[in-house]
Amino acid sequence: MLTVALSSFRAYRDHRVKPAFMPTRKFLSGRSTRLFAIAVSSLVLPVLVALAVPLSAPALATAAGPAGDKSTDDQDWDKSADKAKDKKKADKSSGDKTDKARAHVAKPDRVLHGNEARRPIDPVVVFINHQIRQGWQENQIVQSPIADDEEWLRRVSLDLFGHIPFWKEIDHFRKDKSPNKRAAFIDKALDDPAYVRNFTTIWTNLTIGRQTPRLVSRGGIQKFFRESFAQNRPWNEIVYDLVSAEGRSDENGAVNFLLAQMTTRDEMVLATAKTTRLFMGVQLQCAQCHNHPFDPWKQAQFWELNSFLRQTRPVEHRSFNRTTGQRMIDYTELARSDFSGPVYYEKRSGEMQVAYPIFFDKKVDPGHSVDRRKELARLMTTGEKPYIAQAFVNRMWGHFFGYGFSNPVDDIGARHPPSHPELLERLSDEFVKSRYDVKALIRWICDSEAYQLTSRTTIKNAKDDPGLGHAPLFSRVYPKAMEAEQLYDSLLIATDADHAVHADWSVRQKQRDEWLQQFIIAFGTDENDEASTFNGTIPQALLMMNGQLIDKATSAESGSFLHKVIDSENTDSQKIARLYLATLSRHPRGHEMGAAEHLVELYPEKLPGYQDLFWALLNSNEFIINH
Repeated sequence: MLTVALSSFRAYRDHRVKPAFMPTRKFLSGRSTRLFAIAVSSLVLPVLVALAVPLSAPALATAAGPAGDKSTDDQDWDKSADKAKDKKKADKSSGDKTDKARAHVAKPDRVLHGNEARRPIDPVVVFINHQIRQGWQENQIVQSPIADDEEWLRRVSLDLFGHIPFWKEIDHFRKDKSPNKRAAFIDKALDDPAYVRNFTTIWTNLTIGRQTPRLVSRGGIQKFFRESFAQNRPWNEIVYDLVSAEGRSDENGAVNFLLAQMTTRDEMVLATAKTTRLFMGVQLQCAQCHNHPFDPWKQAQFWELNSFLRQTRPVEHRSFNRTTGQRMIDYTELARSDFSGPVYYEKRSGEMQVAYPIFFDKKVDPGHSVDRRKELARLMTTGEKPYIAQAFVNRMWGHFFGYGFSNPVDDIGARHPPSHPELLERLSDEFVKSRYDVKALIRWICDSEAYQLTSRTTIKNAKDDPGLGHAPLFSRVYPKAMEAEQLYDSLLIATDADHAVHADWSVRQKQRDEWLQQFIIAFGTDENDEASTFNGTIPQALLMMNGQLIDKATSAESGSFLHKVIDSENTDSQKIARLYLATLSRHPRGHEMGAAEHLVELYPEKLPGYQDLFWALLNSNEFIINH
């Protein structure tokens, strides 16, 4: 079975297999039928190896269909399909190949079509568009066409909400004829609780990891981020609190960031490296032992920054547990310690050196009376061009496009110069002028011309592939694998288990955390590294295929989404379209509809056919890729 799956994947990777659903249920029975059907089908290729190697642009184009492919409402499927066939015949008889080529590769002056009647474009967005277009022209490439509404809505929902859209939202959005509907959707989305939940999850994972360290209150830092994003607090204030906070882990959630970096007695080495990397986009960990071999950072600078954090200590507060008869940790407090003077470090030569609190070229009094962490937080978050502005802009651009201007997003420097330095600088300046307005930055990015494009490549921009080491030109939106959290929430949406998504925060979080632990691995390095292991391994594929979420979704039990679809009075084509819309956020294309109808017709009662189809769509490449 694995050999068959790997052979199918290799063919898919080499672009030799056309996406087509191959029904085989009549030859096999039960779950083995589903495994075999998935293994021999490139459309519904399993996650056995889907994320083991990067999904290339041509492969995604093969899976997703040709650029500019149009879809129809499920109510008018048959009528629209007939019209499409008639139009295709007319095109063929006319032999106008030029028009077809133009439809495939959009001209530069056509890309803004649909945005021209919008509300006045923000000057910052105009500058973004100009800079990105200049890169296209200098590299002699033509950008991909505008994404259709279904593709764009799926992408922006995953980026802002952390899950795919509900199928009803897709139909509603497609039927909206307002020229401002994309901008209006962004405005509405930024006031949605789902936006707050998503970015709370993102920044909780970035600051303390997916596995909760021993001294940390996960609920405490989630509450901090939830309130911060809900109130749209300025980013510099959020960073100031995370760096300078003191108090109880359960009361002042911001203290959990530093507590998470204090799992070992390392003289705040991990905290120094994490603070500069996450908030300043500077990787100084190499400079702990020696001058950086490629960037201008010196060993002395690492320890000068480290000295700001040395007035910090964790205090465990315990209480007696009558059930266990032991004293258990009640909460942890981040307190100020009595530290003054320099810190000492050793050079490679064995020579001992001293380092005082100096923020690059700004010296701070090393005496007892000065709160060094507060001084560090102040220096990090003030000034005309603070590091935190550039770092946040680059990270956010990478969040929406799959690549930042500088990559990796937390290592901006000589080794990884920005692809668009003027644009990064202008956006950073505007972010500071906006008083670090996170929502304003998101609007600029999401309203940009580049974010409206499809993720599918064309012959005119195939060389724009950062996966091959090239600087990103953003002539298309680069596909990116779903995070494990996005996959979990999207499974709930696709199976219509939205009551779980909108349940009480703590209940929903506990359910999701338990599921996510199956995908997380801690490396045990001196940097507390961990990763989501949602990368296509065999155990994860089996978990996806046979796990409780998938089993429940395809059981067709009374009240389930699949039961409602099958039990409706719609035609088979409408039911199939509904399953595609719920999972892939689009309507099926002509050949897909024909293959799916044939699969369903193999069974007298049709239920097993619908179960296999739904199961296959949930385990498909297209479902787990954000494009």
